[in-house]
Amino acid sequence: MHVPDGFIDAPTSAVTAVVAAGALAVSLRGARRELGGEKAAPLAGLVAAFIFAVQMLNFPVAAGTSGHLLGGALAAILVGPYTGVLCVSVVLLMQGVLFADGGLTALGVNITDMALVTTVVSYALFRGLLAVLPRGRRSVTVASFVAALVSVPAAACAFTLIYAAGGTTDVPIGKVATAMIGVHVLIGVGEAVITALTVGAVIAVRPDLVHGARGLRQRLRLRVDGELVDAPAVPVSPAAAPVSRRKVWVTGLVASLVLAGFVSFYASANPDGLEKVAHDKGIDTKAKEHAAAGSPLADYGVKDVSDARLSGGLAGVIGVGVTVAAGSAVFWAVRRRRDADVSPANHGL
Repeated sequence: MHVPDGFIDAPTSAVTAVVAAGALAVSLRGARRELGGEKAAPLAGLVAAFIFAVQMLNFPVAAGTSGHLLGGALAAILVGPYTGVLCVSVVLLMQGVLFADGGLTALGVNITDMALVTTVVSYALFRGLLAVLPRGRRSVTVASFVAALVSVPAAACAFTLIYAAGGTTDVPIGKVATAMIGVHVLIGVGEAVITALTVGAVIAVRPDLVHGARGLRQRLRLRVDGELVDAPAVPVSPAAAPVSRRKVWVTGLVASLVLAGFVSFYASANPDGLEKVAHDKGIDTKAKEHAAAGSPLADYGVKDVSDARLSGGLAGVIGVGVTVAAGSAVFWAVRRRRDADVSPANHGL
């Protein structure tokens, strides 16, 4: 789904850049409310790094076609929709600048399509499903699956509309829509499985860390003298204490490094959904060489390292490290701004 340079004309790319910039500005403000805990910034940075790692794992979906995680639904459910937009945007920026994946002039298109559309659509559907499903962890997992499944063809629809407005090749829009939506429905199944498994795994050890699961547990209320009052909290025994945030973070980081540094070597080499459709329909005839094609990490390999396994593994590990560092720095700055806004001095103004 990473749109390269040359697919979309300059005016349309500029419009999507404005839309993306507006979405990021709104998300920066909204993320201040979502990043409430002391360890929220590192966890959000970890989510960005995990999405980067899993996006390296292309899985086969049809003859000669592969797909990979987009991550909007996963990020929105784990850390909140505003922070989710920022997470995916950080990933897209790292991929575009360091790995020549997704055009730089098309960065606005990619953020609008892969970060904004997937997050908004998936989280709106997720919350709607939770409103009608029984309150519980299983419902969160089920809603995560459905929301992620729908988010991918929604992004395919968004790309089709963007292409209709500013595509640089003369391909009938009906053919583009049919091909894009058809293959991305299949990719959506993979997205749904990855999202549901990941959300389910985090809920199993620390449900309080899943933004989408907050508020599911209602505190027990007792009727005393005709009035409902909150029951006293039951102390948690040391043996039943939840896994620490540090352990969750370390486990997630190690998993990301293993996925990007080792498992990615076994990913499908087939072109992804957009690449396949673009080649089959002639959309890519005016594609331009990436401005960062000369990057030492271009195409997810380390320059001058001849061994393909080692080159790809090192690139993946570097990508995870840079993404978790950049993401954590962004979210730490957002949270620090939040703390400044709610400081006693500001309340007195």
